[in-house]
Amino acid sequence: MGGCAMLGQSLINVSNGARARLSGIIASLALLAFVMYGAPVIELLPMVALTGLMIMVAIGTFEWASIKTVKRMPKSDVLVMVLVTLITVFLHNLALAVLIGVIIAALVFAWDNAIRIRARKLVDEDGIKNYQIYGPLFFGSTSVFLDKFDVDNDPDEVIIDFKESRVVDMSAIEALNKITEKYQNAGKKIHLRYLSEDCKRLLKNAEDIIDVNVMEDPTYKVVIDQ
Repeated sequence: MGGCAMLGQSLINVSNGARARLSGIIASLALLAFVMYGAPVIELLPMVALTGLMIMVAIGTFEWASIKTVKRMPKSDVLVMVLVTLITVFLHNLALAVLIGVIIAALVFAWDNAIRIRARKLVDEDGIKNYQIYGPLFFGSTSVFLDKFDVDNDPDEVIIDFKESRVVDMSAIEALNKITEKYQNAGKKIHLRYLSEDCKRLLKNAEDIIDVNVMEDPTYKVVIDQ
């Protein structure tokens, strides 16, 4: 109930025009005063009045416009909304409902990004095949990434371009190690372009396959296990 009250209080503050930190400070101090000194007064309030107050908070903070657009919303968003509502109603635990909703939303986001990774393939005038990768490369998209390459039928020299992509974690690094080893075992030369410094340090054979471009290579960090 404490989590429900604080969330409701924050939403009511914002909906009534509060934008600065002072509103939260005043609300916290008032709540502290009620807890420490105003308990006998609060106990005199009828429970039905407090219930009505919570109902009005729910009515005031609910996004009623979402009902009209529910048919156009992604199914994953609808699922999260319904699930959070049901958990709150039946378990009376808004904090748990929000936590579960965040976890499901994160998993859906990872899945959506996993299937969005794609590769544009072209052969330049020198007969070198270019794979231009689009979308993040992370643990969820490594299988799709590896399926993009045709090692046996590719020419003797291949370039993988990550200018429009990003290598996120160690699973992605391992996928790069696998694909580069496949090309090298097939006797073919492979180049990796636009990788960050972290990627260069973590790849097993980086010196032989990465084209260094100091002016254009990204500087983001790769998540690694500690």
